[in-house]
Amino acid sequence: MTPLNDEDLPQLQQEVQRLLGRCMLRLQQYERLIKAMVAHHKLSVPSYDLEQALAARIDSTARKTLGTLVGELFGSYFVADKIGPPEDRKTVSSETFNGFALQMKVHLADIDFARFERELRELVDLRNNLVHHFIEQHDIGSSDGCRGAQEALNKAYSRIDQHLAQLQKWAEDMQNLRQAMAEAIRSQAVKDFVINANSSNSTVNWFAAGIVSALREAFQSLAVDGWAPVAEAGEWITVRYPEQLPAKYGCRSWRQVVHTAPDLELRYFAFDGKRSAFYRLEPNRQTLR
Repeated sequence: MTPLNDEDLPQLQQEVQRLLGRCMLRLQQYERLIKAMVAHHKLSVPSYDLEQALAARIDSTARKTLGTLVGELFGSYFVADKIGPPEDRKTVSSETFNGFALQMKVHLADIDFARFERELRELVDLRNNLVHHFIEQHDIGSSDGCRGAQEALNKAYSRIDQHLAQLQKWAEDMQNLRQAMAEAIRSQAVKDFVINANSSNSTVNWFAAGIVSALREAFQSLAVDGWAPVAEAGEWITVRYPEQLPAKYGCRSWRQVVHTAPDLELRYFAFDGKRSAFYRLEPNRQTLR
């Protein structure tokens, strides 16, 4: 054991601190990148609530540990190409869901999937050891202990750096795919189909149409005694969703939209001698938001 008054000891300890800090910074870069990948590789959201849903997913991901993030990526983003019948997939009826679901995946051969999963689990263990047990494993009160710690930290940094380079490649591929999808989504045809439920042959899926979703939302805000005025709902929607107009769906008026939508009921009531149009959701749909 080198005595504590060794003149080289303070410099050796400072070098250990520098190398440990370098590893911590590299790990933080890795964690930030993997959080972004977890947050963006999968999303299922109503078309009118995209920004809020994405922000909530990013916020939720920010509080997760590295081990949890790695666990979420495997089986969701990184998947094994198993031989056998396809897995059952749950589908969402287009009549009840106005929005879209997005999930990007990287398919790996079984042997590569197992190896990659094992390596990332080892990285998680390495990170936890550096954060929680490094002082227990290395006697930095001695020169020999410091030299051993420096050697271990240099090896750890090399492993972390290799993992980060690999993750950056996966993240670059994901970003390229997201950009390609964004360009496709910006097309008017896709906007009409996904957001407005208008297809290229001018047919409308009224259950999923954006204008019907807006009418449902207006109903929740304006209804009194179970009914909402059609004219007032139209004004309410025009302020909040100005792109949702009856003409876009081949209708001449808001009343025609309500009359055509299969889950809305149109009825006329007389007040002060004036006949006005009101609407409501079908009884079995009035709890939907």
